[in-house]
Amino acid sequence: MGFATAQEFINEGARVIITGRSQETVDKAVKNLGSNAIGLVSNAGKLADIFDLQKQISLHTNKIDVLFVNAGYGKFAPIEMVDEAHFDELFNMLVKGTFFTVQQILPLMPAESSIILNTSFVTAFGIENFSIYSAAKAAVQSFIKTFSSECTTKKIRVNGISPGHVKTNIFNNTGLAPEQIEGAVAGIIPTIPFKRLGEPSEIAKTVIFLASEDASYIHGAEISIDGGLSNVK
Repeated sequence: MGFATAQEFINEGARVIITGRSQETVDKAVKNLGSNAIGLVSNAGKLADIFDLQKQISLHTNKIDVLFVNAGYGKFAPIEMVDEAHFDELFNMLVKGTFFTVQQILPLMPAESSIILNTSFVTAFGIENFSIYSAAKAAVQSFIKTFSSECTTKKIRVNGISPGHVKTNIFNNTGLAPEQIEGAVAGIIPTIPFKRLGEPSEIAKTVIFLASEDASYIHGAEISIDGGLSNVK
């Protein structure tokens, strides 16, 4: 979703800065995005990296017009199997990572800029084995409201997107074998009203909309992009 969104912004004439946890993945993404992309190695789950982000960005620009806080992945287990490492890993990445990324980039954001957070459809209802991931995403959902309240006087809009099942690498850090992932996806598709996974480009176009002047009166909102999964039965 992050790559597709960066590509969409570039297609609209923007210059983008992307972050990733490894030099290899960052270099590969920048190569594919082209000359209007800058890549920084930064792990959203490590505060030391986040606190260095403003300094790194300042080497390339003195302002950020749109901040899309998207870093994250899923890790799932039943209540009895969750350990402290599992809990801390997701909350460090999704909750602390989101909060402190916004904190550190906010001084670079001028009036009329836009912050967009990535939540998830899982906050709409309970899902077996999702207790920690859902709780972390619910915290991000809460940030949409509190950040928008604080950023109003700065004339910075804050909104969120709530994706459903999308063709991404969310299962890559779960420890599941490829055939298990295929089985999980095969079981998910029949539950989706449109009987298909969402495309990353469909997420990207919604982020572009929220960042644009067309959404100038949308503030503190969350847009579901889940094919109706959370509302249509």
